[in-house]
Amino acid sequence: MSQVKAVSGRGIPLVGNDIDTDRIIPARFLRCVTFDGLGAQVFADDRAQAPGQHPFDQPQYQGANILVVNGNFGCGSSREHAPQAIAKWGIQAIIGESFAEIFFGNCVAMGIPCVTADPATTKRLQTLLAADAQMPIQVSLEALQVQCGDFSAPVFLVEGIRQMLISGTWDACGQLVAQTNQIRTTASRLPYLSWEHLTAS
Repeated sequence: MSQVKAVSGRGIPLVGNDIDTDRIIPARFLRCVTFDGLGAQVFADDRAQAPGQHPFDQPQYQGANILVVNGNFGCGSSREHAPQAIAKWGIQAIIGESFAEIFFGNCVAMGIPCVTADPATTKRLQTLLAADAQMPIQVSLEALQVQCGDFSAPVFLVEGIRQMLISGTWDACGQLVAQTNQIRTTASRLPYLSWEHLTAS
């Protein structure tokens, strides 16, 4: 269940460089106890400044699950709420020219692949999705390719991260749950140490 070999669906273009985490999810939403409900507030200020015009508000992009961005996406503060808000909205993969390191790491920890592509590729994808929001798009981590309609291009991902996503080993909790029986068997073989043994001088 944790393996991420490909993500297919519909794309949403978000044009602009240096879109930081405060734009993705403004600081006032960081007070939440859980991440539930953050999806409704993603890009809250940007959307308020352009009522109905922001891609995340436009009806043709509702239900899209692959975000196409430009350079240095997710820069700024290290708030985990930024990728959480994007994921809660429904995004399962991001294609961009480059990503801020901490944002990228937070996405990987959630199983969201952030693949890079050259500027010509991201611009072409954004143009295609702006012209036809229903155009199918797929990101393959196995082939390292993006396919959007008849257009295809290579994408890039650090090999270690790619293997973690493909194999599912990015998901530490999922790995533990999947290996429950083996963990119990191993634990049963370990010597029992009482509190008295551990604290004895």
